Amino acid sequence: MCVIEFKEFCKGKRVLVLEGYCKQCLPFIRGFKNWGCHVSVLCNNKLDCGYASRLPDAKILGICDFSRPEESESYIVDLIKNGNYDLVFPSFEFSARILSHNKEELSKYAIIYSNDADIFDRANDKNEVMRVCMDNDIPCPHTLFGVKHPEDVSIKGLKYPIIIKPRRSFGGRGFHPFDNEEQLKEYVEANNINLEDYVVQERIPADRMGLSCNAFVDRNGDVKSCFSYVCKHMYPEVGGTSTLNALIDRPDVKETCAKLLKKMNVRGVVGVDIMVDSRDNIGKVIEINVRPAHAITIGFLSGFDLCRQILEDAYDLPVTEFDSVRTDFCLRIGQTDMLWFLSSPDRFKKSPRRMGYKKVYEQMFYWDDPMPWFAFLISGLKDFRKKMKEKKQ
Repeated sequence: MCVIEFKEFCKGKRVLVLEGYCKQCLPFIRGFKNWGCHVSVLCNNKLDCGYASRLPDAKILGICDFSRPEESESYIVDLIKNGNYDLVFPSFEFSARILSHNKEELSKYAIIYSNDADIFDRANDKNEVMRVCMDNDIPCPHTLFGVKHPEDVSIKGLKYPIIIKPRRSFGGRGFHPFDNEEQLKEYVEANNINLEDYVVQERIPADRMGLSCNAFVDRNGDVKSCFSYVCKHMYPEVGGTSTLNALIDRPDVKETCAKLLKKMNVRGVVGVDIMVDSRDNIGKVIEINVRPAHAITIGFLSGFDLCRQILEDAYDLPVTEFDSVRTDFCLRIGQTDMLWFLSSPDRFKKSPRRMGYKKVYEQMFYWDDPMPWFAFLISGLKDFRKKMKEKKQ
């Protein structure tokens, strides 16, 4: 189907984008609008990126808040049943889980663009992802299973340093490193930790390189696009979120991600976190994010039209393949990258221009839609202490 025919096909289709508070929602709102869709976005408050944007045709102030899971699920289910939508798309794991667990019922009212519940739950379990990797020779940190007590780590042959993290979480919450068994025992006892609920694995050296790989897998299980970006700045520098990213050409990482996603039977827009181990330069799987990657905008800027792929896939059309090896630009979140600059001793060594990038794009700023940038800034200042507390966790 040519571009003109496809745009005519998409014209007027009613798309609901969930989690307007996520930065990830913005390129999808823009992308669906570019194809002529009528786009609605669900937000929690008027400082959400999606609400501040001028692009949505409808902005819904409702409940989509991971601190209120039951209320959010009830609200989203009712919204889809009564909203007359053609397609519903989640921006983050929270709403993706709600859609997956209600997919059979909600599919009577709209196309629910999420994985089936069993696939979502399996991919969202970090231990299960590690098990699939280790069973299929997919590179990953050495991981133990069935750990109940701190002494099991040494008994099962894993050497310190190690890390533990919750089997199901997002944003690095609950990640903790340990240099010896005494530290682990102290932490487990002090926090009443059940290690069976945690991933227990080797700690990759601190000089590793963090990558995120974003793939699009169609309904037949074929990977139709895949790109990786490297985190150049992070705030806070320990346990924080990337503030400046750049595309990186690592065919080995793409191959690793494609193999894993096929083994897990995951579909749609999926992110895979990778650590490149400095000891062997191998990209090792850390986890699967069953939703768009944090800096998904970098793919759109490089020519990956994920919204076209979603619409084609949702309506059983042949899915267009995209590929790119652009590595001449980077993408930053200016508000938090400034915090990185103020706090990092490497601020001048790691400036974007010094690293060789010809163009630096802002992740949330467009001249035709500037308000999300300011809304994110105000929201960040308002909740700064709360967010920093979450990072420390």
